[in-house]
Amino acid sequence: MAVSRRLDIVGFGEAMALFQPFDGADLRTAAQVGVHVAGAELNLCAAAARVGLRAGFCSRVGDDPLGTRVVDHAGSLGVDTGLVTVDAQRPTGLFLKDVRPDGVRRVHYYRRGSAASAMSGDDVARLLADPPRLVAVSGITSALGEGPRAAVRALLHRARAAGTTVAFDPNLRPALGDVDGQLAEARALLPHVDVLLLGLDEAEPLFGTADPASIFRAAAAAGVRETVLKAGADGCYHATDAGFAHLPTAASTVVDPVGAGDAFGGGYLAARLRGAAPSGAAWLGSRLAAGVVAADGDTDGLPAADTARALLCDAVGR
Repeated sequence: MAVSRRLDIVGFGEAMALFQPFDGADLRTAAQVGVHVAGAELNLCAAAARVGLRAGFCSRVGDDPLGTRVVDHAGSLGVDTGLVTVDAQRPTGLFLKDVRPDGVRRVHYYRRGSAASAMSGDDVARLLADPPRLVAVSGITSALGEGPRAAVRALLHRARAAGTTVAFDPNLRPALGDVDGQLAEARALLPHVDVLLLGLDEAEPLFGTADPASIFRAAAAAGVRETVLKAGADGCYHATDAGFAHLPTAASTVVDPVGAGDAFGGGYLAARLRGAAPSGAAWLGSRLAAGVVAADGDTDGLPAADTARALLCDAVGR
C-alpha cells in the first residue's frame, strides 16, 4: 500500500537565481555580485517550514547549475522539493537587482522562456495527486504566460474538490507587464480563494478602495472566505468575530523590506493550519516579517527553528 507524503503547505510558482551587487554598488560597474535564490511562494514555504510545518514547493527549473542551486536552497530551508521537475529544454529564470544608496531598487528580469514559464496542468495534476492541506499561489505565477495562467486557474478550480485550502496573494508586478490584465485575472480567481493575503497598496487597484472596512466587505462579496490585509509599516488588519482588527507592526529595524510579506503569509497560514485564531496567526506572521526586514535577504532573518516553533505554540494559544 502506498504511503501518503501529504504536505501541509505547497507553494506553486517560480523561484529564480538573483544576482545583486554588494553594498549598494552600481550594477553597471560592480566587479562582483552576490548570488541568491528568490521567489515569493518559496519564501512563504520557508517561513512555514521554519515554524515546523511540512512545506513543499511545486515548480520547474532548468537542467543547469542555477536550477540545482534553487533546489538545493529550498532543501536547505527545510522545504520539500519532490514536486519540482527539471526541464531539459528551458533554462532557470534569473534576475538582477540594483539597490541604490537611497534605498531605491531596480529589478531586471530574465525569465521569459524559463522552465517555470512552461508550467501547465501537468504540474497541477502532480501536485493534487496527493493533495496538500493548503496550496499557496500568487498573481506572479499567472503573469508568467498562458501556460502558468491556465495552470493556476485549473489549480484553484480543482483544489477545494481535492480537500485543499487555497491561499492567494495578488502580488502585482508591473515589471511583468499588463497590470490591468493581472488585476482582471486576480478578480476572476477570487471566488475560488479561501484565504486572501492582500497588500494594502494593492487593495485600491483591486477593489477601488483603500479603506480596510470596505476592503474586507469587497473581498467577502467577491467570494473570499478569509482576508488578511498587509499594511507594511502600519502592521496588518485581520478578521475577528466582530469584523476586523488592526495589529501594529512588530518591526523595530528595517534593513531590507523584500520578503517580509511572504514571511508574514507563511507564518499566518501555518498558524491557521495549526488551529490559531486570525489574531494569533497575524501575531506570528508579524513577528516573522519583523525578523526578515531586519536582515538582508528574503529569508535570512527568520528565527532559529526552536524559537520559531515556540512562537507558533504561542500563536496557537492566543
